[in-house]
Amino acid sequence: MEVHVESGRAAGVRFRNVIEARLRFALRRLSWLVPQATVRLSDLEREAGSPDKCCEVRLKVVGTRDVVVSAIARDWLQSIDDALKGAARRLERQYRRTYAA
Repeated sequence: MEVHVESGRAAGVRFRNVIEARLRFALRRLSWLVPQATVRLSDLEREAGSPDKCCEVRLKVVGTRDVVVSAIARDWLQSIDDALKGAARRLERQYRRTYAA
């Protein structure tokens, strides 16, 4: 699986290895369906004290439509984990509907 990390800030560079390891772990059973994954980190401009770290995960899936999930949290690791969990759940659900029917 080819992993791309996009970020306008230093967070993308700082968390690249963490993102790649967690992504591979989250998709370990269905990784053969995903030739390419893109993780985009962005910092939303919101009022002080509100969650503003956004992580979007886009999975290119073989034979069906892409899976896109985003999550917003107070810190980078939480938003990354939430987005990866959601992407893994959605990929599993899409796999069951498409291939296991």
